[in-house]
Amino acid sequence: MMIAATARTTTTATATTATMIGAAARRATTTAPAAAFRRPVPMHQRRAHHQTSSTTAADAAFTNPATDIVSGFVGAIGNTPLLRLRALSEATGCNVLGKAEFMNPGGSVKDRAALFVVKDAEERGLLKEGGTVVEGTAGNTGIGLAHVCRARGYRCVIYMPNTQSQEKIDLLRSLGADVRPVPAVPFTDPANYNHQARDYAASIPNAVWTNQFDNTANRRAHVETTGPEIWRQTNGGHLDAFTCATGTGGTLAGTSYFLKQASQGRVACYLADPPGSVLFSYKTTGVLERTGDSSITEGIGQGRLTDNLKPDFADLDGAVHVPDAESIEMVYRLLDEEGLFVGASSALNVVAAGKVARLLGPGKTVVTIICDGAYRYQSRLFSRSWLESKKLLDAIPEHLHKYITLA
Repeated sequence: MMIAATARTTTTATATTATMIGAAARRATTTAPAAAFRRPVPMHQRRAHHQTSSTTAADAAFTNPATDIVSGFVGAIGNTPLLRLRALSEATGCNVLGKAEFMNPGGSVKDRAALFVVKDAEERGLLKEGGTVVEGTAGNTGIGLAHVCRARGYRCVIYMPNTQSQEKIDLLRSLGADVRPVPAVPFTDPANYNHQARDYAASIPNAVWTNQFDNTANRRAHVETTGPEIWRQTNGGHLDAFTCATGTGGTLAGTSYFLKQASQGRVACYLADPPGSVLFSYKTTGVLERTGDSSITEGIGQGRLTDNLKPDFADLDGAVHVPDAESIEMVYRLLDEEGLFVGASSALNVVAAGKVARLLGPGKTVVTIICDGAYRYQSRLFSRSWLESKKLLDAIPEHLHKYITLA
């Protein structure tokens, strides 16, 4: 099992953020015993704070806290359930819990970041009524932004590599986005899709490049929502560890920061990393060196430390490397054992959670992120010819081959 832990270091939070975390943790803490997980909070209670921070005054005035009504798409983002993964919990003797981010209205964890980067631009006066939001993205962030822009009345322009599937392009266009596929070139090339997005936003009035990798409003989304939700859902922080993969770094960094501050460092946080990324090596050896070749997972793994991840990387307790063979097996296991139809990145996170659970020992509680569903990837993940082309067919146990329904 490829997992490594490193010594913890301590960083000093800003007074404002520390005060916010302390208040959130106090609100979330209960006196329930550690082994007991409380019943779900009624919807009108779960949504109240989030609506206040993410809706217009008119929406807030309409929203009735005594009902289950939320203010449109943005009001439905967040407060996703925390699922106990029965089979993996029983196999490890731990509580392995997955945050069901596929239940966000846009279908992924990226809805949170999309909302916060747009709100940040609004709050700083960079984006006004009728403006344009521009991003370079090949995945879920673009889908989240397209939804948020429609809901808030903005034009959305998405630059992406022309290697992406027609399914993604068609979906984004169906959501009203102006999609601009461009040649796939390295980040160091001025023609890289991220740089083209930046340059286009700078060339037109009332436009903003949301810059998901280095815009720390992305990280703030998880400091203010994902972390506090997990704290509350585990009865005031009765958890031992958190792990997930990182692409932009926002989910891992923001959630880890909140959980460490709220628990005074007690909650251990681990990076989960796919093949082709440099972060596992950097965490465990201090060298920015790729581990393995490219991965079948999408939207995770990195070749650098993003601005979202930099403040919290040293405070992570360790890193877990997850080969593609283990991720694809878990895609099929989660479908068979839990009835969950998830993508490869979600499966990788669950594999990492199982490894962390075994590292910590029985009786612990480990939380991870189930990023999105498999619907956007099923033409590949459940195709026999694709699995064979990636040499992954043999990684799937024979009794699970019944789910390989595509040629």
